[in-house]
Amino acid sequence: MMRADPVHLTSLFENATEGIILTDQTGKVVMVNPAAQRMFGYTAEELVGHPIEILIPERVQLHHKELRENFYQNPQNRSMGQGRDLNARRKDGSDIPVEVSLSHYERNEGLFVIAFVIDITERKKTESNLIRQQKELEQMAGDMRKLNAQLEAKVEERTLILKEALKKLEESQQELSESLSKEKQLNEIKSRFVSMASHEFRTPLSTILSSAILVSKYPGAEENDKRERHLKKIKDSVSHLNNLLEDFLSLGKLEEGKVSVSISSFVVKEFIDDIIEEMRVIQKKGQQIICSYEGEENFTTDKRLLKNILINLFSNAFKFSAEDRPVWIHIKNVNRHLNIAIKDEGLGIPDEDQHHLFTTFFRGKNATNIEGTGLGLPIVKRYVDLLNGTVSLKSKLGEGTIVDFTLPKLVENNR
Repeated sequence: MMRADPVHLTSLFENATEGIILTDQTGKVVMVNPAAQRMFGYTAEELVGHPIEILIPERVQLHHKELRENFYQNPQNRSMGQGRDLNARRKDGSDIPVEVSLSHYERNEGLFVIAFVIDITERKKTESNLIRQQKELEQMAGDMRKLNAQLEAKVEERTLILKEALKKLEESQQELSESLSKEKQLNEIKSRFVSMASHEFRTPLSTILSSAILVSKYPGAEENDKRERHLKKIKDSVSHLNNLLEDFLSLGKLEEGKVSVSISSFVVKEFIDDIIEEMRVIQKKGQQIICSYEGEENFTTDKRLLKNILINLFSNAFKFSAEDRPVWIHIKNVNRHLNIAIKDEGLGIPDEDQHHLFTTFFRGKNATNIEGTGLGLPIVKRYVDLLNGTVSLKSKLGEGTIVDFTLPKLVENNR
């Protein structure tokens, strides 16, 4: 192996970019290259012969001396960058961060240690900048998370507000739709009422007027039969008008909630027989009521309202049935419930009209030429509701109609 040329070794020492410091076994500086002189701001003469601690910050000089003595007792080469961060002191008293690698060798004079020193100030600045930027990024990320959480909370809050607004809008639209529907129904009811009233009132009034005029034309005793016939027409027309007004008054009271319920106990069969007897005056020729009864003798409810229900149903049955056609009534008084079914063999009701029959002023298509207000069944339904009952209707066109209602037994009024 070729021996190194002393000139080359000197040139390497003088021109190395790393600081090179040679110390003896007492820790004194023996040699220092120009790079180390520039790094620490000392000349070689100012360093040679001085302890290496001259380049160590005062706060760690004693500790460094202990480390150096331990190293001399057990010398080991140490690569650059190993261990913790180190600081060195310059001549002006300022500290600089450094990296140090150590090597050693022995000669007759003893142990020598070579320190290779690098100023890492710029690297530390870069690291510091990186750390600062990382912290800023972490801070930004944290802020972004907070902002995102706040944004999500606001979005959720706005979503809830929007949902509430949409819900209220839907409710408003529904209310508006219901109001429009009710207004349409009301207009239809008014139209039907005007049409019905103009027809139903005009006919008996015309009859009364014409009969009254004709009565005056038969003054003689021999024309008494003619006068009686016209007087009967007048009485029948007045009775019809009275029935119309009764229907309107009943409906008005029901609408205003002015119909009170008075509960009492009574014998059902006797009650029904009395009503059947009253109905004879409105029956057509050959019409009759066929009654069947089963169950207990007494029942408790409002007799007046029940009577109104039965009169309305019997009136309809006779009105829409031909002469010589019977009307059946079946009463069942069991298990604290009174069930009554009234059946006729009349015109019957078209299927498409049946679900409208409890609507005020509604009349089936096949009943427009028959006297009536369209109030009978709606009034029946209101009375049945007042008595906590239920009512239903079945009908077949050309064969007749069955109206069936059931009332619960009520608690009799205290006296």
